[in-house]
Amino acid sequence: METADRFRAAVEKRDLTALDDLFTDDIRLYSPVKFVPFEGKEMVLGLFGVLLRTFEELRYVGHFQGVAETSADGEEAPSAILPFRALVNGKQIHGIDLLQFDESGRVKEFTVMVRPQSAVHALGQAVLAGLVADGLVPASADG
Repeated sequence: METADRFRAAVEKRDLTALDDLFTDDIRLYSPVKFVPFEGKEMVLGLFGVLLRTFEELRYVGHFQGVAETSADGEEAPSAILPFRALVNGKQIHGIDLLQFDESGRVKEFTVMVRPQSAVHALGQAVLAGLVADGLVPASADG
């Protein structure tokens, strides 16, 4: 089973331990609600803990493979795009997860894009509240 399939299965099962095995130690996650990326496995796993509590009825609706330029170094990396649908505080979200892999097939860069803008706002509020509640960011943190 390839990394994207393992990632999808771990998210659908809400299995943080399985996600831990898929991420590089220096993973970067680019969020639609924060200007700078979340960096490092510990922070990204903490964020996923919040996301898995925040998203309701999360389901992946496709899988596309290819290559994408990494924002870190401008080189191309094997990649997968996983379109998804979910609810956040009653708002329907359409989004994609863009996973970029290192030479061993682990996720080294992760970009999330969601629409519509009202859902981005609802997601940002819910995620910030979860990060604060989990002690991952101070209460005054913003992007």
